[in-house]
Amino acid sequence: MFPKGPGGKMVGTKAWTFFFFLVLEVTSVLGRQMMLTQSVRRVQPGRRTIRNFAKPLNPLESPGEWTTWFNIDHPGGQGDYERLDAIRFYYGDRVCARPLRLEARTTDWIPAGSTGQVVHGNPREGFWCHNREQRPRQNCSNYTVRFLCPPGSLRRDTDRIWSSWSPWSKCSAACGHTGVQTRTRTCLADTVSLCGEASEEGRLCMEEACTACDLTCPMGQVNADCDACMCQDFVLHGAVSLPGGAPAPGATVYLLTKTLKPLTQTDSSGRFRVPGLCPDGETTLKITKAKFVPIKLTMPKTSMKSATVNAEFTRAETPYIVKNPVTKARRAGQSVALCCKATGKPSPDKYFWYHNNTLLDSSLYKYESKLMLKNLKRDQAGEYFCKAQSDAGAAKSQAAKLIVIGPNETPCNPIPESYLIRLPHDCFQNDTNSFYYDVGRCPVKTCAGQQDNGIRCQDAVENCCGISKTEEREIQCSGYTLPTKVAKECNCQRCTETRSIVRGRVSAADNGEPMRFGHVYMGSNRVGMTGYKGTFTLHVPQDTERLVLTFVDRLQKFVNTTKVLPFNKKGSAVFHEIKLLRRKEPITLEAMETNIIPLGEVEGEDPVAELEIPSESFYEQNGEPYTGKVKASVTFLDPRDISTAAAAQSDLNFIDDEGDTFPLRTYGMFSVDFRNEATSEPLNVGKVKVHLDSTQVKMPEHMPMMKLWSLNPATGLWEEESDFKFENQRRRKREERTFLVGNMEIRERRLFNLDVPESRRCFIKVRAYRSERFLPSEQIQGVVVSVINLEPRTGFSSNPRAWGRFDSVITGPNGACLPAFCDDQSPDAYSAYVLASLSGEELEAVASSPKFNPNAIGVPQPYLNKLKYRRTDHEDPRVKKTAFQISMAKPRPNSAEESNGPIYAFENLQACEEAPPSAAHFRFYQIEGDRYDYNTVPFNEDDPMSWTEDYLAWWPKPMEFRACYIKVKIVGPVEVNVRSRNMGGTHRQTVGKLYGIRDVKSTRDRDQSNVSSACLEFKCSGMLYDQERVDRTLVKIIPQGSCHRASVNSMLHEYLVNHLPLAVNNDTSEYTMLAPLDPLGHNYGIYTVTDQDPRVAKEIALGRCFDGTSDGSSRVMKSNVGVALTFNCIERQVGRQSAFQYLQGTPVQSPGLSTARGRVPSNRQPQAGRGGQRRPGGVASLRFPGVAQQPLNN
Repeated sequence: MFPKGPGGKMVGTKAWTFFFFLVLEVTSVLGRQMMLTQSVRRVQPGRRTIRNFAKPLNPLESPGEWTTWFNIDHPGGQGDYERLDAIRFYYGDRVCARPLRLEARTTDWIPAGSTGQVVHGNPREGFWCHNREQRPRQNCSNYTVRFLCPPGSLRRDTDRIWSSWSPWSKCSAACGHTGVQTRTRTCLADTVSLCGEASEEGRLCMEEACTACDLTCPMGQVNADCDACMCQDFVLHGAVSLPGGAPAPGATVYLLTKTLKPLTQTDSSGRFRVPGLCPDGETTLKITKAKFVPIKLTMPKTSMKSATVNAEFTRAETPYIVKNPVTKARRAGQSVALCCKATGKPSPDKYFWYHNNTLLDSSLYKYESKLMLKNLKRDQAGEYFCKAQSDAGAAKSQAAKLIVIGPNETPCNPIPESYLIRLPHDCFQNDTNSFYYDVGRCPVKTCAGQQDNGIRCQDAVENCCGISKTEEREIQCSGYTLPTKVAKECNCQRCTETRSIVRGRVSAADNGEPMRFGHVYMGSNRVGMTGYKGTFTLHVPQDTERLVLTFVDRLQKFVNTTKVLPFNKKGSAVFHEIKLLRRKEPITLEAMETNIIPLGEVEGEDPVAELEIPSESFYEQNGEPYTGKVKASVTFLDPRDISTAAAAQSDLNFIDDEGDTFPLRTYGMFSVDFRNEATSEPLNVGKVKVHLDSTQVKMPEHMPMMKLWSLNPATGLWEEESDFKFENQRRRKREERTFLVGNMEIRERRLFNLDVPESRRCFIKVRAYRSERFLPSEQIQGVVVSVINLEPRTGFSSNPRAWGRFDSVITGPNGACLPAFCDDQSPDAYSAYVLASLSGEELEAVASSPKFNPNAIGVPQPYLNKLKYRRTDHEDPRVKKTAFQISMAKPRPNSAEESNGPIYAFENLQACEEAPPSAAHFRFYQIEGDRYDYNTVPFNEDDPMSWTEDYLAWWPKPMEFRACYIKVKIVGPVEVNVRSRNMGGTHRQTVGKLYGIRDVKSTRDRDQSNVSSACLEFKCSGMLYDQERVDRTLVKIIPQGSCHRASVNSMLHEYLVNHLPLAVNNDTSEYTMLAPLDPLGHNYGIYTVTDQDPRVAKEIALGRCFDGTSDGSSRVMKSNVGVALTFNCIERQVGRQSAFQYLQGTPVQSPGLSTARGRVPSNRQPQAGRGGQRRPGGVASLRFPGVAQQPLNN
């Protein structure tokens, strides 16, 4: 006797189970564990006795079983709260009702009793830590907890680990045949090791014998197809509207059965009538219309003979990827999860995964939006991406790289790569015949590090290759030695935590007027405001893939503008100049008349297009016709005016039916605003025609491809509104021009575009450097490089030349690849105008005149001549030197001299991104200023992930950068160099050791020829990287030349006297201090700014120092305000040595370290003399005035 399955008979006992092989790890509670046994435990700084905090527990004396570790909170905000009630809310019966004990550790596995922090906890309430109770400038650690429960109180049976079995599926065979039924269940455990049982089962089945029709109807009769019930005496009436209330004509009404059955279409009023359906409350209708989300309606349940239903369409939106799969690294045999997520209207209902552009079999991999790969093999490495699909279209995610290495393979190359740092001006190296020294570095990339057993979309710990071993060396300079730390070994370690920041300034494209106190939106959420000068700062949310911001002017001077801003996903700040079009003054229209609005007002030129709004086309938000006066503002961005290119909306991309992103070439954008003159309420418009002058389209092949587009402000993508067609008759008598006409409706979207999809694409390789030396080690990251694609071919009538597209990218460690249009048939078919900026400062391009140097430009001949490189000042030296123009000649595939850059075909993006510095590329560079920075522990401020844990690191924390500047006034006829030498002052690990030096040249005062000033950086005092104790940095300020200290700011002097110890200043040619711990201000001549990006912190502090205020900013040095030190410097006589020359030839007597109890023993770390020279015999003097001298305890 065989049991029956649903819908059929069992024909045998044959069944099967699908198994996954997993390794189960069992961890028992062994050894001595530290438990929290009191409700409050206070650990005083400096007293870290574990017995005062936790009591060791012998598991044999306290029988029970431990829960898993829980971590439901993060130490942001007020602290870290791992409360029992919250844990029970999230995890249910995974924790017992009455735990016996509690154990807490940090996520770095440090017992709570060993952290030195004030914490609280007991088994009844859980564990918590308040940030306010910790040491100054220190927050709670991130803690994780577990509980000891009575024996048997934790359920570990399969009912909790696995979900219930699903019902058996329908038999796969037709009636009268044998088929298969399956059922599935899901593993609910967090760890893979608990999921070793079957997740899917199957069995054979036989369908019932075939019958004529087995459908039964609660009312009415079965139809001929045996798939629906029909009631002959019932009539359904319906009305369907568009968003905003206008009727929806031409919508198709279907009966939703096994197959869609068309019933009728809506008439011109959006109404329909369907007889014969049954009002059973179950029958479902589906209503569709192009560009709108399908509507599903359930028949009302009624005993009446007729019923009426109403429905309103929602605009369909192409799927949009909001979560891309991320690059991961694993060892063979491990498991990995790759995830993507898309939104849209309707929501995507299908996902497809591709490996190296090959579709993966969904029946084999069982994926949806999450792809799980278990027991990885080496051949599964490569690129993975997903495609999300709905009725509205498809979208593809960015590709993620999966790295798979052997079980015993080294995850990172242990040998560091070469990395040159620049040495001071008096430290020339004869061995290398240069001012550079190779300190090595470990390239930051994802590596296969230690992972837990969880298979997550986001790894619990992200691992990167980094420096694991350094070697201290001394660099021989002219008369002194300079300490440095050289990378010796790399390994896989936890990635440095970083945060991405976007800053910028929002202003008018015509005259630079700032948008004051405007709103900044991300989607529908307001995320910030602009300041008085139009500036804004935004912390990019961690899961952001594409940063789409909309800038809204509350005063309505400017057009609301949507921008897609590139940002550095590895951290650091990027600055953007946001340009807005000024809003066109409104005009008055009569709603009952036909209105013509021209688009484009270039002097001496016809409009690009015209809007034709027929009479009676306006209607209110509720769908009612509007017949009064209309206030209309239509602002057109004219591509014939190159100065408007930076104000282009979004990034001019669209997604095609296959989900690929393609660029658009614009012929003009227009923003519309129609309002009721009396109430100022917005109005919708139907039946609008756009007449495009065909003479404005210079490329004949663009004519048939011209379309009308609207912008989706949430995604920053353009979506098609309609095609253009040639008009059959002339619109006016004696009209000589030919027009293309497109139709549109103006409802919820108010920004439109006349665009052509363009497939002829290339990439331009660009790098930015710190100087004209163009060294690979001096490349700058975070530079915004922009390109304006110009109209093809020279000689046509429009003047100035028209532009077609505007793009921006961010330079990384290997430069940037800038997308641009190109042509392989005609080298001058497209040209590109390229410019670059860093923090709002424009960088210079390499000159093309009077000397044309291919080696400096970075591109060899003869390809350079073909590209026609010209810097902006090529013909007029008075023009700025901050951009260049080239012809976009696509490289020929069989040409050796064109295969190595700087132009790459679109399909060769990877070759462009991975091109070595020796490959051809275009260059920008900073104008080399009179300043120099040296760090003992090398750190690239452009790349926060290059930060290294070291006591001598200039920046102690990689997500908090504190910049300190002191203002030095120089009275004398010449500008002089001023140096700060920064050493450890009071910390036992760094005392007497060099952090770094800073050199800067003083800036001449505009009004006083005999005065100059310098804003000089020094290392701030504060906690070092371990956050154990503070160090008062010993800072020595040394002006070059014959200088004499004239005065010290009285408030600064008083502060230093009152905050001991006090550095001794016996040498009047310099000044020494223990840097203040407090952020003082302009009254002291000290300027301190903390930010999450080092360049931002320095820029703001420097601006305040120049201005001499604590809240202002200036690029003009104001020498008489906010000064800390004043030196009188006389011009050196011919033949007389400078101070630096004197230091190079004369031994420096290092003063001893005087303290409250005497002199520091001579076996302490020796002092670095002027310019970094080390001398035996102690460190710089520190003195408490009026107090007996005693040793200073470190």
